[in-house]
Amino acid sequence: MNELIIIDNQTVQSKIYTIRSVQVMIDRDLAVLYGVETKHINQAVRNNQDKFQDDFFFELSNDEFNSLRSNDLTANFAKTRTNPKVFTEQGVYMLATILKSTVASQTTVLIIKTFASMRKFLLSNASIFQRLDNIETKQLQQKLESDEKFNKIFDAIEEKGIPQKQHIFYDGQIFDAYLFVSDIIKSAKSSIKLIDNYIDESTFVLFTKRDANVAMKIYTKKISAQLGLDLEKHNAQYPKIEIEKFDLSHDRFLIIDEKEVYHFGASLKDLGKKWFAVSKMDINSFELLEKLK
Repeated sequence: MNELIIIDNQTVQSKIYTIRSVQVMIDRDLAVLYGVETKHINQAVRNNQDKFQDDFFFELSNDEFNSLRSNDLTANFAKTRTNPKVFTEQGVYMLATILKSTVASQTTVLIIKTFASMRKFLLSNASIFQRLDNIETKQLQQKLESDEKFNKIFDAIEEKGIPQKQHIFYDGQIFDAYLFVSDIIKSAKSSIKLIDNYIDESTFVLFTKRDANVAMKIYTKKISAQLGLDLEKHNAQYPKIEIEKFDLSHDRFLIIDEKEVYHFGASLKDLGKKWFAVSKMDINSFELLEKLK
């Protein structure tokens, strides 16, 4: 151990790891800081087993050691027959009392202070780490338990972002219903046609989500003076919407690119106000479009 090591708070901090939710230091790093060989650290433990309780140190498992090697790119872990031992704050202090060297004593004071400062930091930011941990835990659970849901998501991506063919929305799910319909509208590439007997200015707002190059036409049974005025103001600012009087339909239909037909159990202006269903119909839109002409 002839190499000169500059020991400061930052040096010590970089050698403290959190493993099994406990802050620890590796035997090899402690040997460097104490100016001894790693075998002397391990020998001290073997010769004083009665002084090292279970919470003073533990040997890394294969998975823990492999994870440490893969994540700590600056560390060059030599291959050994056994995995490294790691020491908790109490274990580090006990080592110093056994080694009884001036370097070990002085270094231990700095190490213990660093442990304390890091513990204080973790405690003062515990709520943040807890939230992050909760997020990671939830994400892991979702990944393990929701393969089927992921498949639906991937299918939705292939189907231009539309999440599913049928959906039921309940009273109060206004935003969920709004997002669902918005995704359908955004999927349009060339044209949108809406058949809905009960529309108002909020219906126009929904279709501002479409691409500017997508043609839009609404069929409704009554075009009041107020609705006409609302449309005029809308068209002065946003891509044009056409309205045509049509009173032969009781139900509501949304036709995307003259290919996909969605059947709505409620008018678009009433999304989420009461229970209603949305279904993507497995029919040819040609016949429906012909009836509109």
